[in-house]
Amino acid sequence: MAWKSVSVLLRLAREPVLLSTPKGGSLQQRCGFRKAARKPESKKVEEDLGSPHTESAESAVQRRTATPHWEQQALPSSPRAFSRLIKPLVFTVGFTGCSFGSAAIWQYESVKFRVQSFFDQIQADWLEKLHPQKRGDIRKEINQWWNSLSEGKRTVTGIIAANVIVFCCWRVPSLQRTMIKYFAANPASKTLCSPMLLSTFSHFSFFHMAANMYVLWSLSTSAVSMLGQEQFMAVYLSAGVISAFASYVAKMATGRFGPSIGASGAIMTVLAAICIKMPEAKLGIIFLPMFTFSAANAIKAIIAMDTAGLVLGWRFFDHAAHLGGAIFGIWYVLYGNELIWKNREPFVKLWHEFRTRGRGGGGGGGGAADV
Repeated sequence: MAWKSVSVLLRLAREPVLLSTPKGGSLQQRCGFRKAARKPESKKVEEDLGSPHTESAESAVQRRTATPHWEQQALPSSPRAFSRLIKPLVFTVGFTGCSFGSAAIWQYESVKFRVQSFFDQIQADWLEKLHPQKRGDIRKEINQWWNSLSEGKRTVTGIIAANVIVFCCWRVPSLQRTMIKYFAANPASKTLCSPMLLSTFSHFSFFHMAANMYVLWSLSTSAVSMLGQEQFMAVYLSAGVISAFASYVAKMATGRFGPSIGASGAIMTVLAAICIKMPEAKLGIIFLPMFTFSAANAIKAIIAMDTAGLVLGWRFFDHAAHLGGAIFGIWYVLYGNELIWKNREPFVKLWHEFRTRGRGGGGGGGGAADV
């Protein structure tokens, strides 16, 4: 398949939001929505959002802006208490396994559905000839547009829609505490596991979301053609959790705690996989389409930049999440596909036997065609 030049924005970032404290530590930014004078609240709220502190003149000005600021959360008793990473590690391994297992089942069911749909389509075509639809029918127009999209673009449409919904939820003041608790990944939070996945769909800045979704849309056709719809979704969701875990490890090691949001860790996995699989493909930079470079050089430059950012302590991007996503993408293309996806047939046979037994039928196991 011919590869078209893809615009890639180097601002792929799970955005960490940090503030320096007088003691040299780092605080999460406080929520920027105006609140009434503090009243005694439940212990649960205090535990989740931290103790109150005196508001400075600078923070009073910040409260008037549209940018949210993050509440201070209670840090672990020891910044290097790596025992806190055991639960996220188990969640990462378990979720990754479930993602690929679900993808294998999804592919099995999709094959059966396509066979049934073939006969249903024949019947639908026959009925349409008897009762033709009116010209300009809205549903027909939508179906034609949808069918004109590549399989990759149809696949990521749901991901983009989920990101837009979460972006809108950030705009609702009453949801701020819920969003900070569940849609921002932070190893200092009491909620460790679910944000590792949910933060992959979380953006506060419109430009951040638009840039990430544009890159995902641009890469979707090649990525899904290379992996298949089911395998792509398993890789993407697993990459979001794995990149968040890499961020957790780096923050625990350095003591620089703070929330991270954004899909760029997962997108880095997709980009790295394509760059390794198609090293001669030409990539470009958004707003600078006249500059192009090979995919092989692009992934080397991105990894070098994120490594430097991690070592030098740059805080504008979550460089550890970027590196975690890129390394997972490279590993999966070189080794993971053979180790995981190519060996899914025994699991699919078990599912086939479970399905046929549940329907009271016999029959032998059926394998799954490789993608």
